[in-house]
Amino acid sequence: MSTAPLGLDPTLWAILACPCEAHGELVADETVQTLTCKVCGTAFPVRDGIPVMLMDEAVKPGQV
Repeated sequence: MSTAPLGLDPTLWAILACPCEAHGELVADETVQTLTCKVCGTAFPVRDGIPVMLMDEAVKPGQV
């Protein structure tokens, strides 16, 4: 079975989108284990191969 970035299931990776209003495409960052929206720049953590797509868990652009 092939995998998508961050070890995600390819079927899940194909349907994932940012929960923001624009539902932007996500880009994986293997180094910090996040998925970042191309539209709004919000980064979502991936923990144990599970994307946490909650705005409360997200890091907005400019936050550290």
